[in-house]
Amino acid sequence: MEFDDIFQRHLNALKEEGNYRIFAEIERRRGSFPDATSHEHDGKNDITVWCSNDYLGMAQHESVIRAAKDAISRYGVGSGGTRNISGTNHCHVLLERELADLHDKEAALLFTSGYVANWSTLSTIASRIPSTVILSDSANHASMIEGIRHSRATKLIWRHNDVEDLDRKLGEIPPDVPKIVAFESLYSMDGDIAPVGEICDVAERYGAMTYLDEVHAVGLYGRRGAGIAERDGTGDRITIIEGTLAKAFGCQGGYIAASRSCCDFVRSFASGFIFTTSLPPAIAAASLAAVRHLKTSDRERVQQRRQVERLRRRLDAVGVPHMGHGSHIVAVLIKDPEKCRQISEILRRDYGIYVAPINYPTVPRGTERLRITPSPLHNDADIDKLVGALSALWNQCALARAAA
Repeated sequence: MEFDDIFQRHLNALKEEGNYRIFAEIERRRGSFPDATSHEHDGKNDITVWCSNDYLGMAQHESVIRAAKDAISRYGVGSGGTRNISGTNHCHVLLERELADLHDKEAALLFTSGYVANWSTLSTIASRIPSTVILSDSANHASMIEGIRHSRATKLIWRHNDVEDLDRKLGEIPPDVPKIVAFESLYSMDGDIAPVGEICDVAERYGAMTYLDEVHAVGLYGRRGAGIAERDGTGDRITIIEGTLAKAFGCQGGYIAASRSCCDFVRSFASGFIFTTSLPPAIAAASLAAVRHLKTSDRERVQQRRQVERLRRRLDAVGVPHMGHGSHIVAVLIKDPEKCRQISEILRRDYGIYVAPINYPTVPRGTERLRITPSPLHNDADIDKLVGALSALWNQCALARAAA
């Protein structure tokens, strides 16, 4: 059997429907973010990055860089293996304590990524509590879906952010059946925010555990950057909070924060924790510095909100349509995979602006978009240049403008 022929047929089909992905080769430069270098077939271009999940530019923060360097000098580069075999580095312990404090929970547990944290935690808990039913928001991330699937627990999907639908589905489950309500606080493609308090009201009514993915909100919302649950005053009502260190904290890794027994349970039974090499000490130390900084500094969050609002106002002024959910994620709708790819390419090549095209399967077909994430390090001139380029391309590609 010619396996390469099979692979190529699938790749060709992706290309024909406009969903084949080409990675931009980017060099981030210390001290100059969001400016970077793009490697093209005909040389290098200077670009401004507009789609990074390093939402606050913390990967460039001097305290974070210094912590990573100091840790490498003290501990070396790698962690040496899994925590079960090679032991737990002191940086891991300090970071877990800091994350538990951030979310006002008894304990926290580190993973190598947010994806692994979701997959491991949901699959472990649901598979080891007999007869568990998981109620999953229809827009949940692939990592949550995979974890639920791997658990082989009964899954019920409730309509996105629809509390009444969740209530109906919970009401149909016998009272003595263990239930987990799994959802996100901020959905990364549309930028919409869940009604966390209302979801907690319903879950508590039926005695359900709540599992909240805060990866696109930690560092960004709440008095100390603990996320939407902190902002809304509902953190104490969430059973398990899952977060990442790879977005607003500018580093790498994922975690859960929960009761001491819950974290110990996952630590003891989750294969995604047990058999995975732990985070390098330098990454843990850098993450610790980032979390500590954003617990006390609101400067980055305030400036980011200012730039997000400025961008939204400028897009409205020129009629470029975008989703207006009020979060830091600005989704500019193209609704055509090929045009979306072309606009992204033209922006990078002709304007020095990098915004990745987002298409299926990341978003449903017909909702292709440019997902823009303003940071506190984008200045007003950057915003004006982006809006001017988008407005010109709207004319060039004959795209409909939003009504004023």
